[in-house]
Amino acid sequence: MASCILAIDQGTTSSRAILFDRHGQVHGVAQEAFPQSFPRDGWVEHDPEAIWQSVHRTCRQVLADASLQAGDVVAVGLTNQRETTLVWERDSGRPVYPAIVWQDRRTASLCQTLKEQGHDARIRERTGLLIDPYFSATKLAWLLDSIDGLRERAERGELAFGTIDSFLLWRLTGGRVHATDATNASRTALFNIHTQQWDDDLLALFDIPRALLPEVRDCSADFGSVDPTVLGAPIPIAGVAGDQQAALVGQACFSPGMAKSTYGTGCFMVLNTGDTPAVSRNQLLTTVAYRLEGKTTYAMEGSIFVAGAAIQWLRDGLGLLREAADSETLARAARAEHGVYLVPAFTGLGAPHWDPGARGAILGLTRDTGIGEIVAAGLQSVCYQTRDLQACMSADIATTGDTLRVDGGMVGNDWMMQFLADMLGVTVERPHVLETTALGAAYLAGLQVGWYQGLDDIARLWHGERRFQPTMPEAQRERLYRGWLDAVARVKSGEAG
Repeated sequence: MASCILAIDQGTTSSRAILFDRHGQVHGVAQEAFPQSFPRDGWVEHDPEAIWQSVHRTCRQVLADASLQAGDVVAVGLTNQRETTLVWERDSGRPVYPAIVWQDRRTASLCQTLKEQGHDARIRERTGLLIDPYFSATKLAWLLDSIDGLRERAERGELAFGTIDSFLLWRLTGGRVHATDATNASRTALFNIHTQQWDDDLLALFDIPRALLPEVRDCSADFGSVDPTVLGAPIPIAGVAGDQQAALVGQACFSPGMAKSTYGTGCFMVLNTGDTPAVSRNQLLTTVAYRLEGKTTYAMEGSIFVAGAAIQWLRDGLGLLREAADSETLARAARAEHGVYLVPAFTGLGAPHWDPGARGAILGLTRDTGIGEIVAAGLQSVCYQTRDLQACMSADIATTGDTLRVDGGMVGNDWMMQFLADMLGVTVERPHVLETTALGAAYLAGLQVGWYQGLDDIARLWHGERRFQPTMPEAQRERLYRGWLDAVARVKSGEAG
């Protein structure tokens, strides 16, 4: 391979480095998991140094495995878990506290206070987001208010705030670049998606010093160069996007009405709405899909907190699986009408419920319920939650299509993909290249360095691997879904937004 783009995909449970050629084909993958920390009920933290080391090692590993040098890489694209919040020292680059992960719920009471004070409409109108612990603003406010001396240091300009992309850019460039892209900025609840600027009123509301904030750039842009000490040679960093927006690009969903759904730790369904920031009447989010050459494309998004994490829990928490891949065999052996519902509200419920106080449950257990039925219920819970999002999007926007493009670690499960098609009543398309999040980051970098002349070039590279057509009778589909709605109603806390 004469040249390649190195995509860094920093996720919630692992970091990956993937090499792509100009045709979007994978030529090497390195992956490394890192520890998860749950110091209190509802708290989720990561060690920023562990994240950085995992990124550094996987980048070096993938180049070594492919017998390439840093000079063979034309550009780096970066994609990341969104909303996860860090603050670090500008002088040393040292984080002042663990990264507060997007799943973390410690600011639920602050969010409830903001709702009671009537700030919902203002935040929604400017950011497209709801008031929820999910987003970065309340996490950052908590850090400034809870760590001794942090606010004073922030006001003196000694500290930097960022989501994971900003922290990695800082480390990759040797501290020379403090920036983010418009998609990650749009997930903070501090960024006005209409003006494409940090919003002074929201900074005042959350009491965030402007000196903390990174510069916001397009998704394809000059983000500096990798410091030669990191990989052995300077490499342009040319594309950045949050993971779900990167997957939208990787799936070539460039026309209004096209949608993709990613199944990783959580599940995120994103619908391209073009140059219109469509407002949901059903508790979905309005967000930036991508920003290229100063032009913003918007999306509607539904966020499910627990998807693959439910299967991880069945494996690690309950010991029902040896490997996540065993879930397909067990589900196929389960009774078709088993009547079991697993509601994985381990950290509350996301869209469209936004109930941080909800907790998980398994309902419908009988004496003949076995491991297969519980595992099947775990997989089906992801499909039911996707149906929740589909119903909201269909009610909000009349241009939703009859096809859903899917990606992420769970979509290799044919049994689940067929159930998903059956539950949604639409065709589910699985792409040939499943690494669509990293691929999107590579495409964005490729646009900046001239590999591609526009989005049409990228769209022509998308190829499907398999299509799943719905076969379930409508009466059965609706009966199963009504059972799911009843199960969700039983776990809600009454704290919904």
